[in-house]
Amino acid sequence: MTTLLDDFRSNYSATQNEEMGLEDYLELCKREPAAYATASERMLAGIGEPELVDTRNDPRLARIFGNRVIRRYPAFGEFFGMEEVIEQIVAFFKHAAQGLEEKKQILYLLGPVGGGKSSIAERLKAVMEKRPIYAIKGSPVNESPLGLFAPERFGSVLEADYNIPRRYLNGIMSPWALKRLEEHGGDLSRFRVVRIQPSVLRQVAITKTEPGDENNQDISSLVGKVDIRQLEHLSQNDPDAYSYSGGLCLANQGLLEFVEMFKAPIKMLHPLLTATQEGNFKGTEGFSAIPFNGVIVAHSNESEWHSFRNNKNNEAFLDRIYIVKVPYCVRVSEEVKIYQKLLTNSSLAGAPCAPGTLEMMAQFSVLTRLKEPENSSIYSKMRVYDGETLKDVDPKAKTLQEYRDYAGTDEGMTGMSTRFAYKILSAVFNHDQTEIAANPVHLMYVLEQRLAREDLPDEMRRRSIEHVKGYLAPRYAELIGKEIQTAYLESYAEYGQNIFDRYVTFADCWIQEEDYRDPETGESFDRGSLNTELEKVEKPAGIANPKDFRNEIVNFVLRARANNNGRNPTWSSYEKLREVIEKKMFSNTEDLLPVISFNAKASADEKQKHQNFVARMVAKGYTEKQVRLLAEWYLRVHKSS
Repeated sequence: MTTLLDDFRSNYSATQNEEMGLEDYLELCKREPAAYATASERMLAGIGEPELVDTRNDPRLARIFGNRVIRRYPAFGEFFGMEEVIEQIVAFFKHAAQGLEEKKQILYLLGPVGGGKSSIAERLKAVMEKRPIYAIKGSPVNESPLGLFAPERFGSVLEADYNIPRRYLNGIMSPWALKRLEEHGGDLSRFRVVRIQPSVLRQVAITKTEPGDENNQDISSLVGKVDIRQLEHLSQNDPDAYSYSGGLCLANQGLLEFVEMFKAPIKMLHPLLTATQEGNFKGTEGFSAIPFNGVIVAHSNESEWHSFRNNKNNEAFLDRIYIVKVPYCVRVSEEVKIYQKLLTNSSLAGAPCAPGTLEMMAQFSVLTRLKEPENSSIYSKMRVYDGETLKDVDPKAKTLQEYRDYAGTDEGMTGMSTRFAYKILSAVFNHDQTEIAANPVHLMYVLEQRLAREDLPDEMRRRSIEHVKGYLAPRYAELIGKEIQTAYLESYAEYGQNIFDRYVTFADCWIQEEDYRDPETGESFDRGSLNTELEKVEKPAGIANPKDFRNEIVNFVLRARANNNGRNPTWSSYEKLREVIEKKMFSNTEDLLPVISFNAKASADEKQKHQNFVARMVAKGYTEKQVRLLAEWYLRVHKSS
């Protein structure tokens, strides 16, 4: 405990204000450019250098990002599937830091509900807290000491003597500072400078503004207002009678987050125009403008943006907004990581979650967000977006770029939110009254129940239910069937490899029109016998053209042997043949029934096999209760089909 309290005390001390004279501050500027850095420069420094990832070294990433070198920023490491969004945000701050047009614009995050806009804004505020600012001591608006110097008169001197580029002298003196200057008789040395640590909690250089009621909200929430308690002994236009409590006042040299900006009355947004374009804004009283050299980050949903954009009276704003679209994640594997992050921060972190549960939820969410492709399956599109290659599975599947070109720029801006998915997962974990755990069967049930109750458009509800019944349920029946069957067979991999090697040998001899003699048994196979043996594998899988299939497999194996020291590849390496072998291995489901069912066992041998089966399923990540539920569900589905 002592160590914890000591650490807290030392951290607290490190964030306290440090005071210095104005001359000392200017000398500091000469040595450290960070002393006069803009808000955008400090944001960039806080974000840090990116990790460069050459996607050519990863086949999956290469397919997703087209072999490009992508940047990943540790500060945004938990924002999964948002590489392009983060790139655009960093580009905004980079250009603003260079003094380009972005420094005069509002960073506007546009996206659907629950898409991560608020989380990005919170992370930007956390990053802004990392770097200190330097302000005139006592200034109610955290104004930079450089604002005391008129650029036309002192710019060349500051640049020559203190290495401060002229472009940093774009601020003005606040009314408060002007009054102090008059009180000091023009003696600048009387001003003191403090190093301040921006703070969300203390509302120092970082603050948030939210829209209020249309009838009673005015610009004072942005620019402040007169403090009526001071009017007893000060005039109304005295800078000291003013309450600098507006968002623009508090966020000077830092960051102002404007929540749901376009829900605010248009009259409230006017101060943002001069604050961004001219670096200052007018208060509600009759004194000079107040400086603002911070960053404004706004966000809202598409409906507010469209209504604002379509109003011709708002054209002055449209040119001052840097739009970054924040769509939902459309990559299943990244969506799963989002769920894992959310669950980690809850009491469900240690609760059992059957394999495939989060993946199924992610697949459902992504399917609702994708635009239906032309002449292709939306399910194939989902897999291609996640970096899979489907050339051996779906000949109609297109490339990722073709899917994107057809979908347009708004894909991912509609569909089920991550927030909705998390609520579904919460219900799934708590569905069973006796066990806090999640599994795909309960997930499908909860999903169907929730979709029936949700206030959704008929077409969206129909499509969503179709995703569950037409894709998730059949694919999961296939997946859990393989899980159960592989747990049933102790030597599953060895068995599959034996079938694979034997099939390749027989197919090669059949193509070459040669007889085959088994070296172990001495049994001889002529071409007719070889064909019979090959058909035993092919018929359960419904191979329509055996001759072409055999040639294709043998050619694949011959190529693979060249890169594998003359050995056959693994039996699961070729998708088409893997499916064929699995159907051969598990064509007789009746063999499974006595072992996987939870009915009373007829013999001790069957009981032992059943216990071994359950143990192997538990080793795969299922609880015993889930094994029973999933096995019974699989048998029920298999019987009905």
